[in-house]
Amino acid sequence: MAVAMVTAAAQQTPTIDEPVYVGTAAVYLHEHSLAYNPEHPPLGKLLIAAGVAAARPHFDASFTGDQGLVGRHLLYESGNDPWRLMLWARLPVIVATLLFGLVVFAFARELAGTAGALAALALYAFSPDLVAHGSLATLDVPAAGFVLLSAWLMWRARRRPRPYVPLAGAALGAAVATKMNALPAVPVLLALAVLTAWTGGRRSAADGGTGAGTARVLAAGAGRAAVAGAVAVAVVWISYLVVDPHLRLPDRQTVPAVHGPRGALVELLPLPGSYRDGMRIQFGLEAHAWQGFLFGHVYTGARWYYLPVALLVKTPLGALALWAAGTVALMAVRRLRRAAPYVLAPPAVLLAGAMHSSRDFGTRYALFLPMFLAVAAAGTVTVAARAVPVAAGARGVRRVRGRLAVVAALVVFVAVSSLRTFPYYLPYSNEAFGGPAKTHLRLHDSNVDWGQDLGRLADRLRVRYPGERVWLVYKGSGVPAFYGIHAADPRGVPPERVHGLLVVSDSAAAKAKGRLAALIRSARPVGEVGHSITLYRR
Repeated sequence: MAVAMVTAAAQQTPTIDEPVYVGTAAVYLHEHSLAYNPEHPPLGKLLIAAGVAAARPHFDASFTGDQGLVGRHLLYESGNDPWRLMLWARLPVIVATLLFGLVVFAFARELAGTAGALAALALYAFSPDLVAHGSLATLDVPAAGFVLLSAWLMWRARRRPRPYVPLAGAALGAAVATKMNALPAVPVLLALAVLTAWTGGRRSAADGGTGAGTARVLAAGAGRAAVAGAVAVAVVWISYLVVDPHLRLPDRQTVPAVHGPRGALVELLPLPGSYRDGMRIQFGLEAHAWQGFLFGHVYTGARWYYLPVALLVKTPLGALALWAAGTVALMAVRRLRRAAPYVLAPPAVLLAGAMHSSRDFGTRYALFLPMFLAVAAAGTVTVAARAVPVAAGARGVRRVRGRLAVVAALVVFVAVSSLRTFPYYLPYSNEAFGGPAKTHLRLHDSNVDWGQDLGRLADRLRVRYPGERVWLVYKGSGVPAFYGIHAADPRGVPPERVHGLLVVSDSAAAKAKGRLAALIRSARPVGEVGHSITLYRR
């Protein structure tokens, strides 16, 4: 996984969101200002800032543009090497992604032993989505990983609440301080804090103790939830204070007014004013009618089934089978059932929240699923290794070995499917949907083409099409001219003048209309780059 992520990080040009986060991280370091990117809390960008600080880029303090330009200015207009700076910015997220894999292993080992933990870790390490987004300087993997860490620590708090409840609260606060879509996990994790007291009281009675009364147990649980919640709130405040000890409210972006229950919720949260302004901005974005693309159809608004369908396309088939089997095992096997609320409830609530979003932009909004369901899949090993009646004899032994062989085969199938897409992890889709080369026919945006292949396109044009006239429609944050791509936009001239190579990002082609759609229809495809950019001859 480390090799795959570092390779991707070294080869890919900036994706659409990364320059905003990297530029904001540089502003954090040099100006201690919360002026940029207020719609996302600062902790994930502070993680990225560790890599930016190590790269020591030149920072232009005189720049006054908006957040859409701050990263571009830092990468391409300030005398820095964008390849080097982006690699350093991505490395802290890579390290965090690997550490979250160890959490998967530890969590699964406590449920299903070492064999189950190894199966869970394999599913995590070979997950194309986690490799793809774990190699980017973005916030999705860190936010999901902190939720996973909080759930695991809360699971451990059943036996040792004093150290683990505050730690679980800190991890929950880190998730909320990284990305606001982690907020739906807060009531779930606090409810699990109450559950730790309830299960602890039952265990005490089962061990021969007198147990505790229901009221006393609930009071203890409420106390644990209060501690976890207080620590989580403190972590959010600290993340803002680290950036700006004076907590100056940014004035670069208009904050929309939010009314009704959402507005009341924002006002009630005991969080910094910048955080609450960020929530208002997020609610404003949710009110926008975004365009989506699913299985060849362009639509306006959101489809509630978008994420489940996208996950079916972009998850290895073996992982889908093991996720389903593991989920059933957690709910059906008595030994595993006690862990079901900790493993299944957080991703279920987060998925419901993500499905309610107005932005159908990719499975990156559901990266908690391959994390939590890898842990759940460990339960398949427990079920497969279940003892059979002694009377079954050799036949029973063969049955157990056969079950374990099926689990192992599915894990190997996942590994092979993942390795086959190397190093193009963003456009991965499983074999049932044609593999990475066909993803652009069914999905768009961060599922397939997020602007990551501009450098690879430059190499292709230099080697195979030197001196040719190039027309380019690029959807991304890179600057084509920096990589030696000198092209014009075909949408700005009459169609009869567009001759030569027409190069179109697949996300732009998916939603093409008008002149661009006509140009593509009247051209023939002659190649592709990274399964995200198509070259046409016209």
